[in-house]
Amino acid sequence: MIYERIIGRRTIRKYLQREAPREALVKCVDAARLSPCGSNLQGLKYLVIDEPDLLERVFATLKWAGYLPSYGHEPTEKPKAYIVILLDRAIRKDPGHDAGIAAMSISLVAHDEGLGSCILGSIDRDKLRIALNIPIGLEIVLVVSLGYPAETSIAEAMIGDNVKYWLDDNGTLHVPKRPLESIMWWNRFA
Repeated sequence: MIYERIIGRRTIRKYLQREAPREALVKCVDAARLSPCGSNLQGLKYLVIDEPDLLERVFATLKWAGYLPSYGHEPTEKPKAYIVILLDRAIRKDPGHDAGIAAMSISLVAHDEGLGSCILGSIDRDKLRIALNIPIGLEIVLVVSLGYPAETSIAEAMIGDNVKYWLDDNGTLHVPKRPLESIMWWNRFA
């Protein structure tokens, strides 16, 4: 069951304009809080955004779909919530892998709750810090956008070395993935 949920989860960048339930957002943060972290330092903090005016401010700080320059958002497709993952530098100097683990936990719980998500690292951090009044001691590591999916995204076999995702005429996002046999070995490299 977990395997099916993980392989069924795809990145979603366009959302229905239906509020993300706060109970689901709390579950997402709680799952991140309880996820593994280096030395159990628990240096991450989470800022949940769901107020309409703040959603617009956060949206303006993010870059979306780098391989699709014309892939824009209509006002009726923007995220209905964000979780900003912050590193408390008083607790830990470097996020290590903690933020990625937390982001994936958020994304999987969101998927289980019927929400789509997109983990974003291309952020205008200075602008976001000002927009959300984030204290200097907290480093903005990642942002996870959330909402009910308004698009379909599918994984497909990668042809050659082309990792670029693309949209078909029906608006379905196709995401090439490397074949399992090209990235896995047993015991030693052949």
